[in-house]
Amino acid sequence: MRMVRTKRVHDPVEHEDGYRVLVDRLWPRGVRKQDLVHDEWMKKIAPSGALRRWFGHAPERFEAFAERYRRELEGNEEFDHLAEIATERPVTLLYAAKDREHNHAVVLAESLEKRLRAD
Repeated sequence: MRMVRTKRVHDPVEHEDGYRVLVDRLWPRGVRKQDLVHDEWMKKIAPSGALRRWFGHAPERFEAFAERYRRELEGNEEFDHLAEIATERPVTLLYAAKDREHNHAVVLAESLEKRLRAD
């Protein structure tokens, strides 16, 4: 059974999380590296700095942001690597954004699920 989940970095760790991947380009503020339970940090899978700044976590820009971010994921080596991992075990994408619905991890999870269904 394949499964991709998203969680804030402050959410509790659960056994069902499987492989935990931090998908932010910058380390989350206020979180010590030794305190975050994660298996890998994929900085390059995060949106580009320019796209992240343009979005600014404004919900009204989310659809346009998602479309642009999906284009950035095309040919992304870390995305390909993550897809390989997700074929073998559950994956949890960790992010620092406060908005649980309008963030790049949501777009990444949807893109990953779509890729897994296609394979």
